[in-house]
Amino acid sequence: MILASTEAGEGPPLILLHGLFGAGQNWGGIRRALAPSHRVLTPDLRNHGASPRAGAMDYATMAADLAETMDAAGVPHASLLGHSMGGKVAMAFALAHPERVERLIVADIAPVRYRPALRGYVEAMQTLPLRSGMTRKEADAHLAATIPEAGIRAFLLQSLRFETDPPAWRLGLAELAAAMPTIEDFAPPAGARFDGPVLVMAGDRSGYIRPEHHAVFRALFPQAAFTTIPHAGHWVHAENPQGFLAALEPFLAA
Repeated sequence: MILASTEAGEGPPLILLHGLFGAGQNWGGIRRALAPSHRVLTPDLRNHGASPRAGAMDYATMAADLAETMDAAGVPHASLLGHSMGGKVAMAFALAHPERVERLIVADIAPVRYRPALRGYVEAMQTLPLRSGMTRKEADAHLAATIPEAGIRAFLLQSLRFETDPPAWRLGLAELAAAMPTIEDFAPPAGARFDGPVLVMAGDRSGYIRPEHHAVFRALFPQAAFTTIPHAGHWVHAENPQGFLAALEPFLAA
């Protein structure tokens, strides 16, 4: 499918891929910072934002979405930056289409299977009783019963449209719920590898990238370099945008 996408700037193409439950709009500040030097595209992945809904959520299919979207935008090749689930999409694309990737940046995710820690978020969103006149405060209070972290609730509620009556999710929750085992996993094609430059960025307060994952990265991405963003958890680009850009910009300019 062709994904809904926004873009800004001119120059070498750079595609920013959001994580699970997010949207291209999550990259707003980073996109503005990079637009003076790059043509920055921020698509909504399938079942997110304004992009179409569909049952399949395996990474080969989402990489194919990205290829079709690049073709539609007249982008034969680009640098890719993906966070979390978007990082897995970016890795899958680089392994399937290495000739189309200039540089690859993976933000706080590894090419491994993760435990099912996020399924409760989908269930909480699905059980939110969307009614006419519901306020953000009421929605937040309902989610707080199962999601105690205020920051996570605020992130999830970015995808709830309060301009509709009743409010509506900008997420294909049924499709996401069914696909969670696939999203948690990562199965690269046998023998695939990407030999181009790769930067792996981890938040220093995040446990998503562990030392034992480095060998897994290097088997698929022999040129992988690793860096840690200080004062940041899993949402590295949002929690320390200046530190994120300080690591990213020299890599893109190299």
